[in-house]
Amino acid sequence: MDKILLAAIIAAGLVLSIGPILIPELHKLKFGQSIREEGPKSHQAKSGTPTMGGIMIILAIVLATVAAAPLTPAILLALFITLGHFVLGFLDDYIKVVKKRNLGLKAKQKMLGQIIIAIVTMIVGTRVLGIDTSIWIPVANINIDIGAGYYFLVLFVLVGTSNAVNLTDGLDGLASGTVAIASGAYALVCYLTGHFDLALFCVAMMMACVAFLRFNAHPAKVFMGDTGSLALGGAIAAVGILTHTEILLAVIGFVFVCEALSVIIQVISFKTTGKRVFRMSPIHHHFELGGWKETKVVFVFWMVGLLASLVGLWMMP
Repeated sequence: MDKILLAAIIAAGLVLSIGPILIPELHKLKFGQSIREEGPKSHQAKSGTPTMGGIMIILAIVLATVAAAPLTPAILLALFITLGHFVLGFLDDYIKVVKKRNLGLKAKQKMLGQIIIAIVTMIVGTRVLGIDTSIWIPVANINIDIGAGYYFLVLFVLVGTSNAVNLTDGLDGLASGTVAIASGAYALVCYLTGHFDLALFCVAMMMACVAFLRFNAHPAKVFMGDTGSLALGGAIAAVGILTHTEILLAVIGFVFVCEALSVIIQVISFKTTGKRVFRMSPIHHHFELGGWKETKVVFVFWMVGLLASLVGLWMMP
């Protein structure tokens, strides 16, 4: 319990302490967010709001984890995956915000980075941590060996989750709140499966995100940017892989799955039929353009995330 409190206090304390210092500096550096013109008109007021606030979240998670958790191979790998995605996100934001190249990293460059992270994860996971190539089926509580297919699953989980959380980060407090809920649920999953070190990592992630809401809740004073969203997505994916609960991850991360699927469906529909399924994707914008206030969309999505997390915990043996 002492370690849990230590991780929570350090993570939240660092974010709350760094925020008032970092945000004015981001303002001075003019690290402002550009807003999509086709989006809701109310979002144009957000233009220029500092981004890259994810720096304080990831710094808090890393320092809190190092201070509270034993540096086991699982913790070191989780930190590697998180920091690897942090670097990709930081480079993406830096190119967009500082170099004024709107597209940031090219898709091939980002994918290459994620593939490298996935390969290291597979090597360390199988050779050092002894993770096998089976997948656990919730409720049925059985393991099915999928052989080499598991390596593709790891890549899919890492790429899919990091990008899904990235897509979720489109409204004030949406990504930080849903990640806080999902990481809180995963702290319990880790505890129930005996991964006490990773439980501390999840507590640090949860409290860093909760504290970030002090600056990111509507009206946001700062956005986490790809710097934060890609890293947090990578962190959640890491925990799902290291606890061998990859399928459960899709349940607990149901909001992220919906956000990603809405984009995929929209793109396929528009390219094949010329018609859009949603008013705008990701799906949180669909509800905004339907007349919902931003705060209502965020609250409803938080509640969906909470319900999904409870369902996920119910599925645990």
